[in-house]
Amino acid sequence: MADGSLERYKARLVAKGYTQTYGIDYLETFAPIAKMNTVRILLSLAASYGWSMQQYDVKNAFLHGELDEEIYMEVPPGLEPGNKKVCKLQKSKQSLREHGGVTALLVYVDDIIVTGDDLIGREDLRKCLIQEFEVKDLGRLKFFLGIEVAHSKHGIFTSQQKYVVDLLTETGKLGCKPVDTPIEQNHRLCEATESVVINRESYQKLVGKLIYLSHTRPDIAYAVGVVSRFMHNPKEVHLQAAHRILHCLKGTVGKGILFKRGDKLTLEVYTDADYAGSIDDRRSTTGYCTFLGGNLVTWRSKKQNVVARSSAEAEFRAMALGVCELLWLKIILDDLKVKWEGPMKLYCDNKSAISIAHNPVQHD
Repeated sequence: MADGSLERYKARLVAKGYTQTYGIDYLETFAPIAKMNTVRILLSLAASYGWSMQQYDVKNAFLHGELDEEIYMEVPPGLEPGNKKVCKLQKSKQSLREHGGVTALLVYVDDIIVTGDDLIGREDLRKCLIQEFEVKDLGRLKFFLGIEVAHSKHGIFTSQQKYVVDLLTETGKLGCKPVDTPIEQNHRLCEATESVVINRESYQKLVGKLIYLSHTRPDIAYAVGVVSRFMHNPKEVHLQAAHRILHCLKGTVGKGILFKRGDKLTLEVYTDADYAGSIDDRRSTTGYCTFLGGNLVTWRSKKQNVVARSSAEAEFRAMALGVCELLWLKIILDDLKVKWEGPMKLYCDNKSAISIAHNPVQHD
């Protein structure tokens, strides 16, 4: 943008409720967004309790009330990464609270999902939305943020089939040969300083799309976590690993997550750790997955922050993260007024870590 047009563009953003917020580095500036975990939790509850899920679209997405939390948007066109800036949203839509039952309102920019067991409250909420905004009723939830939603007597099934097909087409892998696993067993991926350097932006774009795809494909979460470690300086060997994930997707285009109907609400987490699995720094990788009412709702695969001195320590750190996830889920359920009875269960296959957890004397 030349002749001061960039400055005028930024001035218009400020006038509309945006301010510029500085970060350490543009490519690494943290911009909080709504967690997809919350969507899966609502889907699991809706499947378990038989709640109907309605979707609405708001045409005027901004400038409706002050924000209490920090919301960020992408850098406007013309601002180069060297400027180290993101835009902070000062105003957004107002949400409503209903009383008498559970009425959950999930908002992502101009897309809204409403669910719960309070039919009167949901109808009152719908009328309030229509009164305050120009709202379009899209009916039963079928498509949300690139995720396809199918309803049946068995529950709610989510997938990203169209997203996968589009990704395979874009990368030229639509006719590739499928493989059974997204990453080689006992892989030795590392910085690979002697390998051929590739285009960083195209690699980051591919891995970013794979990260978003993992919202409904936990089977590729570990492989995507591994290839994402090298986004700052990708090499040919890393690109080949990312392409292997695409080959795996080719044979599993329609896979997704089924949120089954059930009459008993349980909360469980399974934890594990890959001891000293990183060749570059010998850090371990934590993995956990949580189940709400028997439905998989959250999962994570991430390298630990410190070097564990034993497999028991690596497993214990994974258990600690699993407990944190359970506590977060319980808070979400309390906010949704979902009555919780019974203990939260944590499963681990390391006897030493279990003994440490059972003995408070060893916690130091």
